[in-house]
Amino acid sequence: MKKFRFTAKNAEGKNITGVREAKDQSELHDRLRETGLFLVSCRELQSDFASKRIKEKYLAEFCRELGTLLEAGVPLVRALAILTEEENVKPRHRMVYGRLLVSVRQGEALSDAMESQKDAFPALLVNMIRTAERSGSMAQTCLQLGKYYDREYRVKSKLKSTLAYPAVLGVLIVAVVVFLFTCVLPQFQVLFQAMESLPWYTRFLMALSDFLRNYWFQTFLALAVLGEAVHLLFLLPRIRRERDRWKLHLPVLGRLLRTIYTARFARTLSSLYTAGLPMISALQIGSRIIGNAYLEEQFVQVIEKVRAGQPLSAALWAVDGFVKKFSSAVMIGEETGKLDEMLESMAESLDYEAEQAIDRMMTLIEPAMIVMMAVIVGFIMIAVITPIYGSYQSLGDVY
Repeated sequence: MKKFRFTAKNAEGKNITGVREAKDQSELHDRLRETGLFLVSCRELQSDFASKRIKEKYLAEFCRELGTLLEAGVPLVRALAILTEEENVKPRHRMVYGRLLVSVRQGEALSDAMESQKDAFPALLVNMIRTAERSGSMAQTCLQLGKYYDREYRVKSKLKSTLAYPAVLGVLIVAVVVFLFTCVLPQFQVLFQAMESLPWYTRFLMALSDFLRNYWFQTFLALAVLGEAVHLLFLLPRIRRERDRWKLHLPVLGRLLRTIYTARFARTLSSLYTAGLPMISALQIGSRIIGNAYLEEQFVQVIEKVRAGQPLSAALWAVDGFVKKFSSAVMIGEETGKLDEMLESMAESLDYEAEQAIDRMMTLIEPAMIVMMAVIVGFIMIAVITPIYGSYQSLGDVY
């Protein structure tokens, strides 16, 4: 059921306002009529839950299906109605699509209807749909957006699936270490107390084991507070900027992130430029979609340089965090007059490089974490075995 804020007139002609639930406007009209009220106007109340950003996977499906229907000659209102009535659509998305349908039926442009849904649709999608409405290329633009968001989803999914194994292995390492400190090491407490002297690393491990057993709750609480404090600290613009700058210059991960960010920007700029958006507007939108505060901040100067008449390739060359060959490809596109094709080609090339880099990173992370786990467990075993072996050796010398 949907919630509507309505204005109606009673039998005396007075205006009555209120909120009532109904399946749609027709049912709201019937319910009000049963109570002696005549509907004048109504507006569906938007839910914050329904207005959350739609993920790339579902944006790709929405754009692809809408573009296919429009290309087949189906009117926009009918196409939105078909998408809203599909069985596999999530309830939250169905609410958003339903609101789009109502707005378009009332004569509102699809781009304006999308923009009114708070954060449900990204700025890239809204601006490309608005440009397509002016040029009359709605079907082609929707199909292009479907491919764009499908690629975004595939890259993010591959990165998440790649990092899943190291994350599980990291949790396993922590669990093993906690088990050794809280369950295994305490078994040697009485034996070590009977010894006259212990190596410094054994004393350190036993003290740490006692601390974790006696103050485990305080330790867990302190780590939780520290984690939340770090999270809040990274919400500050200056700290977030420095963190994003540091990420771009990491030894292995930095190269991968630079490739992913460059490919994302190239693909976005290509889509916006091909759709007919002015270069300045395309740069403003594209910089916000990169996902890195440090890179986004640099685009203030990039846009100023382009406005001043400087070539785009020269302005992009100064960006710290992009792959340098990207600006070279842009320069070739400017010289040949095929900037849109060059941007699309570069995005495809960088996407392939990102996938290869992810695979190479995995070949390094997996053995590195296994070696780390072996070193930690080996150090604990040495700290336990060394004093025991020393005491046995002392007994052998006595007898």
